[in-house]
Amino acid sequence: MASGEAQAEEAEVIELLPNATFRLRLANEDRVLAHAAGASKANFVRLRLGDRVKVERSPHDRTRGRITGLIAE
Repeated sequence: MASGEAQAEEAEVIELLPNATFRLRLANEDRVLAHAAGASKANFVRLRLGDRVKVERSPHDRTRGRITGLIAE
C-alpha cells in the first residue's frame, strides 16, 4: 500500500451526529469521526446505532474517515 492511501476497515456506529456524521468504534477500540460517502448520501442509506460499516481512515488524520459501505449481517 502506498503511504497516501486510505485503509479500509470494519467499524460499528456508536453515535449519530448532525450533518450525516457518525462516531465509529473500530475492532481495536479506536474511535473515528466519519461522514457518509457519496453513494450512501445519494441513495438515502440510513445508518443506526450498532450498524456495521466499512470505513476508510484518512492517512493524514487517523481519527477521521469516510463510510464507504454497509456490511450485511
